[in-house]
Amino acid sequence: MITVYSKPACVQCTATTRALDAKGIDYNVIDLTEDADAMARVTEMGYRQAPVVTSGEDHWSGFRPDLIARIAS
Repeated sequence: MITVYSKPACVQCTATTRALDAKGIDYNVIDLTEDADAMARVTEMGYRQAPVVTSGEDHWSGFRPDLIARIAS
């Protein structure tokens, strides 16, 4: 399952979820401003900006249409 760690009013977060929707990919969204444990998890992975996307063992930060396309294929 794909998880998108997001923040409100985040342009790259919106672009990421729209791209996932366009590819028909199911995902969960976790708001980092409302979940301190999720924020700690993302920080432990070394990320400082949203969105952070996890897919199994893979993870990345920012809007990455190339990686979304790879997941969709």
